Amino acid sequence: FYAAEVLLALEYLHMLGVVYRDLKPENVLVRDDGHIMLSDFDLSLRCAVSPTLIKTSSLDSDPSRRGPGGSFCVQPACIEPSSVCIQPACFIPRIFPQKNKKKTRKPRSELGLPSSTLPELVAEPTAARSMSFVGTHEYLAPEIIKGEGHGSAVDWWTFGIFLHELLYGKTPFKGSGNRATLFNVVGQQLRFPDSPATSYASRDLIRGLLVKEPQHRLGVKRGATEIKQHPFFEGVNWALIRCSTPPEVPRPMEAELPGKFGAVDPVGVSSSSSKKIVGTDMKSGGKYLDFEFF
Repeated sequence: FYAAEVLLALEYLHMLGVVYRDLKPENVLVRDDGHIMLSDFDLSLRCAVSPTLIKTSSLDSDPSRRGPGGSFCVQPACIEPSSVCIQPACFIPRIFPQKNKKKTRKPRSELGLPSSTLPELVAEPTAARSMSFVGTHEYLAPEIIKGEGHGSAVDWWTFGIFLHELLYGKTPFKGSGNRATLFNVVGQQLRFPDSPATSYASRDLIRGLLVKEPQHRLGVKRGATEIKQHPFFEGVNWALIRCSTPPEVPRPMEAELPGKFGAVDPVGVSSSSSKKIVGTDMKSGGKYLDFEFF
C-alpha cells in the first residue's frame, strides 16, 4: 500500500516536471487519514516535461507486458476505473512467498472488456540533466556518485532503495562509513538478506530498480507506468487507491501535562481524566479554551 502511494507521488511529481532526488523514509509522512505525503523538496530539480498519452500495439505482442490471465491494467488513472482495471480496489502485494494456488481467470472478452490496448500516460522528464551531488549517501544513485550527470532515473533508484528498506529494515549498500557506502553503491552487486523471506516478485522489482546503468533501469523509458505493470503491484486499482482504507490510521495523540497544572475538565473529557490537550489555558473556565502557549 505505502509503496504504491509513494510510486503515485513520484509519478505526479514527474508529471509536473519535478525530480524529487531525496526519497527516504524520513521524508514520507503519514497523514491523519492514513494516506502518505512527501515532504522536504529542498533537493528537488525542476525541469521541462510533456505528459503524453501513447497507444502502442507492442503490448499485444509482448507477453511480459501482460497482466495475469492475459489481461491489461493500463494507466492513466483518469480513465474510467471500471473500464481500465479488472482487479479490486483492495490488494495484497506480493511481499512474502505464497503457496502455489491454481486460479482460473476469465478472458477479457467474457468480462466485457475491450480486447484492444488502451493508451498509456508517459510523463517522464527524460530531458532532465543535472551535475549536482545531492542526496543521502545510502540512497545516492551510481550516476550521481560518478558525476556523470543524472535525470529522473535517480528517483527510481531511490524508490528501489526505499522498497528494500521497507522489506528488510536496512538499505542494501550501507558500509562502515559514508566513503564505504559510496564505494558499495558503485561497485558492489545487489545481494538480498536471507531473512525475512520475501517473494520473488518483490525481489525482482527491486532488482529492476537498482540497475546501476540508468539507461537500463526500470522506469527510465515509460516512467511510473512501466513500474505499475510489474507483478509486484498485481491487484492494485490505481484509480481508486486514494479512496481505499489504509492498513493503519493514526490515532489522535493526547499529551499528559505536568501535575502542577492540576486537573481540568475540557469539553468532552471526564474530569477524572489526567489527559490534557497541549496548549490550553488551565485557568480558563467555562466551555471555551484559551491558548496560553504553543
